[in-house]
Amino acid sequence: MNYFDKLAARSRAAGSVVCVGLDPDFSKHRVEEVAGYNRAIIEATAPYAACFKPNIAFYEQWGVAGLRALEATLAAIPREIPVIGDVKRGDIGSTAAAYARAMFEQWGFDAITLNPYLGRDSFEPFLAYEDRGFYMVCRTSNPGSSDFQYLDTGEDVRLYERVALTVTGWSPRVGLVVGATAPAELKRIRELVPTASLLVPGVGAQGGSPADVVANAGVEPGTIVVNASRAIMYASSGKDFAAAAAAAAQTLRDQLAPPRMA
Repeated sequence: MNYFDKLAARSRAAGSVVCVGLDPDFSKHRVEEVAGYNRAIIEATAPYAACFKPNIAFYEQWGVAGLRALEATLAAIPREIPVIGDVKRGDIGSTAAAYARAMFEQWGFDAITLNPYLGRDSFEPFLAYEDRGFYMVCRTSNPGSSDFQYLDTGEDVRLYERVALTVTGWSPRVGLVVGATAPAELKRIRELVPTASLLVPGVGAQGGSPADVVANAGVEPGTIVVNASRAIMYASSGKDFAAAAAAAAQTLRDQLAPPRMA
């Protein structure tokens, strides 16, 4: 079973397309607290999660101790729930091969995010891992995305559109990162590559709308996951943080569910 099959199976089992981001806030924790806090979040939100997504930067910020917290966090995730490593790697040949070994053989991620800027040869080493999935950065949720992603590449095709068309042709195991804060572009990408799987950040703290995601991209299991990190992890700053996270994840699941999954 490859990653996207595993994701579809889990999404159907949970009735959910919610991706729970596990991104600990440096200002809120001592590193010694991170693994335990994450474990409580995982246990509380697992019934509503199609997948989990730790962004590796939020662990690297504490150095080796943070990476140990990531190791403990990954060990706490039930095996049937896929894990996306948000790493956004992208480099040439031997470096890409080293990244691939690290992400899949050491960390054991089911899928990872990648940056396509260096072209297809920078992606080839990852393809050796035949059961894993990939999400290429395409149209991001940050305000500065327009600096490059909207450049006209000719024939009135924007760069983000060219990326979507190109990288999904590299392998059926390539999905796209497309922000919920750009609903028109989300709709356009779904039109251009209707079968591509999408990882959609930007719902919650960044202001993206679940209703816009449903309307513009659909929520067929396996073809999309919608990530929320801060809005779930820090739904409460009190002792009820885990219960509040569960409630936030359940609410997002219900907001994203089509009638037949409700």
